[in-house]
Amino acid sequence: MLSVAVVGSGPSGVYTAQALLRQSLVPDVRVHVLDRLPTPYGLVRYGVAPDHEKIKSLQNSLRAVLEDERVTFVGNIGVGGADGVSPARLGELYHAVVYCVGASADRALAVPGEGLPGSYSATRFVSWYSAHPDIGGDLFARDALDARSAVVIGVGNVAVDVARILARGAGELRRTDVPRAALRALEESRVREVHIVGRRGPSQARFTTKELRELGALPGARVVVDPTELALDPAYDAPDGLPGALPLPAVVRRNLEVLRGWSAGGGVGAGGAPGSADAGRRIRLRFFLRPVELLERGGRVAGVRFVRTAPDGAGGVRDTGRYKNVEAQLVLRAVGYRGVELPGLPFDPVRGTVPHAAGRVLRSGVPSPGEYVAGWIKRGPTGVIGSNRSCAKETVASLLADAAALTRRTAAEDPLAVLREWGLRPVEWAGWLSIERAEAELGRSLGRGPVKIPDWAGLLAAARDENG
Repeated sequence: MLSVAVVGSGPSGVYTAQALLRQSLVPDVRVHVLDRLPTPYGLVRYGVAPDHEKIKSLQNSLRAVLEDERVTFVGNIGVGGADGVSPARLGELYHAVVYCVGASADRALAVPGEGLPGSYSATRFVSWYSAHPDIGGDLFARDALDARSAVVIGVGNVAVDVARILARGAGELRRTDVPRAALRALEESRVREVHIVGRRGPSQARFTTKELRELGALPGARVVVDPTELALDPAYDAPDGLPGALPLPAVVRRNLEVLRGWSAGGGVGAGGAPGSADAGRRIRLRFFLRPVELLERGGRVAGVRFVRTAPDGAGGVRDTGRYKNVEAQLVLRAVGYRGVELPGLPFDPVRGTVPHAAGRVLRSGVPSPGEYVAGWIKRGPTGVIGSNRSCAKETVASLLADAAALTRRTAAEDPLAVLREWGLRPVEWAGWLSIERAEAELGRSLGRGPVKIPDWAGLLAAARDENG
């Protein structure tokens, strides 16, 4: 029997487990999917916006893998941290360990004032309204949403997500699993203007057309774009691509078409009705502005100073020396993720990944027997959720090629028993089902559907109540 631990129960981890189950080279495989949290699904649970129910439904396919009799979910097990198990000790329990720990840190702007109160990473904001237990339920409940104007720096899907949540009426979120404190804070939010700002042009924005169009469908909100900023992009008036260059990707053409329509119509609002000047909130899409400083007043963020940029003719931008200040009492940066070093594993601080060869972890340039990586910690924070399938398949192919040598190593007969002997308290699938029941009951008591439990104590208490 081949005994494998997969560290991480998000899409990359579950797809790795699935690839192990579907292969036929090694007929007898046992997979333990470990997670630091007592809950499965990773970013599908804690990173997908609550109003994106179709994407969140991916949990159902991940669930089918975790409920396979050859798979055991093992939550509440930290790996590499002071309170968890080291990679070296974990490697003693299994023939192979595949690390699928993602890229959990956000990139900084590295500008003066970034540490002021009122300045947050979009990752932290997403974790708050997604009820991640590391954040707690009241992070934004006190004063952050007293802001009149918010600036979201970045033009990818995360930036669009957080802008949409800020601009969406809280009443529409009652049917989602947003935790109580977040829903209450969003109900009391004073934010009326949200700027989404990118340092490059609309043809280089990273959002998908579906996400972009959703902004124009928000009831009570108006989307505004500045035609003069759009016109700075050489591709804006060349939908078929620039002369002598490759055709524009389809998603870029669609995005430009949406923006062109909004610009010509003076914006879009009130659920898609052009104009709507009396809409309650405004979303402004801004381009060719690079943040250089967060401005301060009374010890808090009061605005962002940008330098105007322009295309440099080589696919990038250059500063023009002209500056613009934008008022904001709340600033959210959404400029990308990066991997975090896991103590006990090699790490490339420049790429933010674990050095590897086709998924085999490299120590001093040499494959380390029984250690593998998949997902963002392997390739960096690129691609969409589905990209993790092919990434996992490559890693599993490497693992299976090594299987003959791996199974000659000693593995624990009952790894969970050993983890308990080491003082850890695993939460197995029955504990997760108990958390689900508790969240459903919490929602019923509030007249809503299931509502997430946002804190460690509540999750662990629910997990221990396995008899419901």
